[in-house]
Amino acid sequence: MSRAYERLGLIAGGGDLPVYVAESAQSDDRLACVIALQGFADTSRYDSPVVRGLAQLGQVIKDLKQARCDAVCFAGIVKRPDFSVLKPDLKGMAFLPGALAAAAQGDDALLRAIVSFFEKEGFIVIGANDIADQLLVKPGVLGRLSPTGSVLTDGAKALQIAGAIGAEDIGQGAVVCDGLVLAVEAQEGTDPMLERVGALPQQLRGMPGARKGVLAKRPKPGQECRVDLPVIGVSTIKAAARAGLAGIVIPAGAALVLGRSAVVEAADAAGIAIWAVELEGKAGREGKR
Repeated sequence: MSRAYERLGLIAGGGDLPVYVAESAQSDDRLACVIALQGFADTSRYDSPVVRGLAQLGQVIKDLKQARCDAVCFAGIVKRPDFSVLKPDLKGMAFLPGALAAAAQGDDALLRAIVSFFEKEGFIVIGANDIADQLLVKPGVLGRLSPTGSVLTDGAKALQIAGAIGAEDIGQGAVVCDGLVLAVEAQEGTDPMLERVGALPQQLRGMPGARKGVLAKRPKPGQECRVDLPVIGVSTIKAAARAGLAGIVIPAGAALVLGRSAVVEAADAAGIAIWAVELEGKAGREGKR
């Protein structure tokens, strides 16, 4: 669990997650400012956001300090940038060589470098799961459909495969059908991966009338879990439905479900089981204090 804080600065990327984080922090009267990352965040979804580029680190630090923030949270979708076209300010320019070196080691190394940068600037880094903890789920079935037989077996293998590719800092998701690995997630993200599954020959995958196969999403082993926990939402359910899948499995307490009631309703309507399981050992790490 993260240390106590009083005033939060939210650095928002794309998607719904930062909106949930902002609402949760606002309800506790601890949201001091929202910094919307240019090209990623939808500024219309926040009250008076400050828009900054990815490499404007000096200005971001100034914004946070002017808002008297003692903590910062990173939430939302941010694709790996083309470093050659970034326009850094002086602080961003100083950070860029280290960021490039970290990026060469993988996404998790880059995220850890960013977390370390903000900690050295004096901020507590808070995970989205600590602020919007209502998005986490306990072990068990989320909807009305329970996984059985091959769905359970495929789910267990998909979690194993997702852990294996995560250990290599490749991605967080995998799809298994009848014991066969149909896809693993890389830089494209979950929904495009599921589109690839849907384009496979019908004999390899399920169909809307005869669903089979399971998507698993989990943190990378050893991952910095204050940033980039796996997320599922209604769009994930719709993509899984189009791919003919029968189930989605996530780790209890280590993945975020955006709009749980809507997700469950969509899964029940599509005939997809969703369940959460305890992972052996720790899924990731919060980082050294």
